Amino acid sequence: MLGLQDIIGMCDCTEEEIQAIAEHEHLPDAIATELAEYLVHTEDGVPKIRSILIDNMHNAERDGDQEQAGKLKLVLKHFIATHPDYKTLN
Repeated sequence: MLGLQDIIGMCDCTEEEIQAIAEHEHLPDAIATELAEYLVHTEDGVPKIRSILIDNMHNAERDGDQEQAGKLKLVLKHFIATHPDYKTLN
């Protein structure tokens, strides 16, 4: 039987990216992993994930959680670096 780490290992997103999607979409990690894998291979999916990461970062800043906002900024930078068609930050 596959565990969560096995599922994440088959995805083209990092665990941190998946956790951000899970939080944003209010999904369990396993479902968020499936969604991330689907999105990362669609034309509109990479911008959607980028938007999710930005939303989460802004929400953390709004809530005064600078530590989480900083972590999400690093996750966003990594995502952009590993998906080079989308290298601009808004």
